[in-house]
Amino acid sequence: MGDVVALLQLDPTVGDISGNVRLIEAAARLAAEAGATLAITSELVVSGYPPRDLLLDAGFVEACAEAAFGIDAALPMIVGTPLPPAADRHRPANGAVRVVPGRRSKVATRKQLLPTYDVFDEGRYFEGDSSPGILRLSERLSVGVTICEDAWQHAGLVPSDYEADPIEQLAAWGHEGEALALSINLSSSPFHLHKEGSRADVVRAAARTLQHPFLLCNQVGGNDDLLFDGRSVAAWPDGRVVQASAWQQGILLVDLLDPHDCSFQPLTSDGLPGGPPEQVPLVQPDETPGPARSDADLLAAVSVGLRDYCRKSGIGQIVLGMSGGIDSAVAAAVSCRALGAANVLGLSLPSRHSSDHSIDDAAATAAALGMRLDSIPIHDLHTAADSALAHELADGNPVAAENLQARLRGMLLMGVANARGAMAVATGNKSELAMGYCTLYGDMCGGYAPLGDLYKTEVYGLAEALNAEAATLGNPSPITESTMTKPPSGELAPGQMDEDLLPPYEVLDAILVARIERGLGAAAIEKATGAEVDTIAWVLARLGANEHKRWQMPPAPRVSVRAFGQGWRQPLAARK
Repeated sequence: MGDVVALLQLDPTVGDISGNVRLIEAAARLAAEAGATLAITSELVVSGYPPRDLLLDAGFVEACAEAAFGIDAALPMIVGTPLPPAADRHRPANGAVRVVPGRRSKVATRKQLLPTYDVFDEGRYFEGDSSPGILRLSERLSVGVTICEDAWQHAGLVPSDYEADPIEQLAAWGHEGEALALSINLSSSPFHLHKEGSRADVVRAAARTLQHPFLLCNQVGGNDDLLFDGRSVAAWPDGRVVQASAWQQGILLVDLLDPHDCSFQPLTSDGLPGGPPEQVPLVQPDETPGPARSDADLLAAVSVGLRDYCRKSGIGQIVLGMSGGIDSAVAAAVSCRALGAANVLGLSLPSRHSSDHSIDDAAATAAALGMRLDSIPIHDLHTAADSALAHELADGNPVAAENLQARLRGMLLMGVANARGAMAVATGNKSELAMGYCTLYGDMCGGYAPLGDLYKTEVYGLAEALNAEAATLGNPSPITESTMTKPPSGELAPGQMDEDLLPPYEVLDAILVARIERGLGAAAIEKATGAEVDTIAWVLARLGANEHKRWQMPPAPRVSVRAFGQGWRQPLAARK
């Protein structure tokens, strides 16, 4: 085996400096035992990414840097961490430090390019550097060091027009005839469904320009609304690529001299071996590593998002309403995947308008998942609320009477969650949130919304993936045929169907994707989707009118190119 570099694909917890350092040290020991000569972490692994306004606390930044310099390294390492401002700067740096056993640690580099688009706001926290990071680790090994965006600029995959290209700077570097042996990138590259293959393009472009191997270590796991899929990747100048597993904490061992001899060591959440090492396939220059976009990848994403949100927040139990509809059934299944069925409680909250088949479908889903389902009929509460508000409801907007049911359910759901020390989960999807087809303080109640960035049509795809997964395990389908095929309904009024108000979801979602993800105007949406002009106008008007609800939605795992929240910052009091 030749020189081996270990990419430590870890799942840090934001703010848990000591815990993150322990995780780094445990992974580094395993990497050294496996024969690695150098270990690389992801971006800002000491603080966890994204640390957001924790970075405005100078004490936090200093504590991160001190912890990084004090790492008990089993082998030479390059570790991502916030760094206090340099002598001539005012704000901290997004940096990396070199840690070598028995020697004084030093700053390896400070990130040059600071993204301020989409979910990124690094200009708020950091000052960028102007020179590339060059580390001489030994007489025969010098390494070029970049951090995330520094490499993406060169591949032409970012919308910002930066003045510098750090990859070109590395390519121009030379010292008394010495050339770089390899270059690396510490990355915390958030996941979305259309990102597959992009990182391979980044490392291939860099390796081709630099004419030596280029390695990118990416974070894995969920932090708040952002997901990180791992898939750390290495490329050689001829375009060959190896890529680590997705959604799995572990170590990618890259043999620089023999790309065929690379492996991935899965790790547990504590940084211990999570199984035997797995051989990593070598991807040829004309191939894209990993599977194409799939519902299985989406299922893994939302499950990891919910799992990590609960684990990192100290939440051990989930409570959610189960109506018998597709959204609550899929949300229940995702919750069981994330926390285990024993830690998920479903509540059936039938009203006078609930159908027998919906109640039966909820029971069938709970039974298939092995989770508990309790029933709390809301008829008496509904009658009492109707009576108390009879004067207002008599001549008022009929939506008020419908929303009473949703709010009574939300009250009971939160009451049970509070009593059990559990977290309520909201089951709504992105299509409903876009249209305001949801009730504040009703079905929007909850601490997290695992389906909040999935369009309704994607929820059906997730249901199929869940049933397929159950079949491979020899388990009954958690999403019943009736749930999959019956017309969607909120069941808040007699005979109510979603399509009484909304366009068919296939039409609605196509319009929403064109507007939200692609930023198209009405005329371009008509051309792209073939939808009727009046339908497009109605959808766009309703999208603009319901921003106030989205400002109050629970956090949701970001899986789309543009999710509500940080990537969608619309004004409230505005004429649109």
